[in-house]
Amino acid sequence: MMKFGTYETHARLVERMADALGVDLTERAQRGEDPSETEARNRVHRCQGCTAPETCVTFLDRLAQAGDKAPSAPDFCRNRDELARLAAE
Repeated sequence: MMKFGTYETHARLVERMADALGVDLTERAQRGEDPSETEARNRVHRCQGCTAPETCVTFLDRLAQAGDKAPSAPDFCRNRDELARLAAE
């Protein structure tokens, strides 16, 4: 597996993916709706373990260029299920 960026790089990818799904993680945290800081770190750690971060960046860049939202995270996203749950709330 290729090393791709820093913790901060993956934290931004998690934020971008959540935004692409219409989930504002920052607002949820400020409202106390996000379960814990530990879970936020776990999302980033799962992202760091991804084997396709370049594909994720391409996916997110295409959405941003088109001004679109995603109906779901890509199949390879290690946060896919959790982000889908948050988007449905």
